[in-house]
Amino acid sequence: MQAKPEYRDRDDAEVAVLDALADRGDEGMTIFELRSHVDQDIDSLESALAELKSDDLITVDDADERTVIIPDEDVIGPDQPDDDSLFDQLRRKFPF
Repeated sequence: MQAKPEYRDRDDAEVAVLDALADRGDEGMTIFELRSHVDQDIDSLESALAELKSDDLITVDDADERTVIIPDEDVIGPDQPDDDSLFDQLRRKFPF
């Protein structure tokens, strides 16, 4: 699952964070899990998280024993089907 298209025009690090968090939905991710899924250095990751937090696109939940970063529900895009329809396959094969 990915972030909605309207959130994909952000910085690469921010989009990578949103995509990683969208995969986990309501569960969220710890900073260590997020770091292992996002191919960015720690400074870029920190800046991306700060920007996303200031734009209210993520929340930080520390109610349990661990701190978890959760995406806003409006950020998460719809599930994408794994298999394409016949029409999608033809459209890719023959540019219309």
